[in-house]
Amino acid sequence: MFTIMGADGKEYGPVTAGKVHEWIAAGRANLQSKARRYEETEWKTLGDFPEFGEFGANSGGTTPPAAVSPVSTAVAGPVIAVAANASLERTPAGRGTRLLAQIIDGLTSLITALPGGALLLIGTAGGRQFGPLAIAGIGLIALGVLTLLGIQIYLLSTCGQTIGKKLMDVRIVSFDDESNPGFVKAFLLRVFVNGLIGAVPILGFVYSLTDILFIFRDDRRCLHDLIAGTKVVKA
Repeated sequence: MFTIMGADGKEYGPVTAGKVHEWIAAGRANLQSKARRYEETEWKTLGDFPEFGEFGANSGGTTPPAAVSPVSTAVAGPVIAVAANASLERTPAGRGTRLLAQIIDGLTSLITALPGGALLLIGTAGGRQFGPLAIAGIGLIALGVLTLLGIQIYLLSTCGQTIGKKLMDVRIVSFDDESNPGFVKAFLLRVFVNGLIGAVPILGFVYSLTDILFIFRDDRRCLHDLIAGTKVVKA
């Protein structure tokens, strides 16, 4: 598996050597394109990897084949055509990064509910009956939750991000073409349907645990990603 550095400075992959062969044949990369093996840190050129030696052999070992003539690195950076970047697969977001994004979203929800929660506690302290202060606290909690929900749905629908994902610079995209997933995939299927399944007694616990463990797949797609047809990538 290989990760390729695009002319925009973003990483694409990991993809198989066969996919890289396709990119070279299509003129989207050549032997001078920056690349590294999956989960390695050292960047090399594609020509440094034995898997792509045939392309060097076809051209005398000095220049890429005619179909993949190089782009000047002085102008375009790493040799991957800018116009072709949309066709390259983006790098999956890191597991730790996704966890931090989830934690941030959870803390955001907690902070939103704190003012109303404080009023509710004060209003019911000492065994007091529900009065105006407690009712105001409940109303404030509801207002905060609904406001935050509206913001999160808007962000998910328009850019595939929550507040946490935006801060961690990752986003949800459609699996097949990496386009914006929109409301149906990003919220309705990925969040709402996933939440409904997770709420089923006993079965929901097993599902939720399995959903979390799926992050350790090579493609880092959880069950809710498979349901929605999405993946989480570096923004």
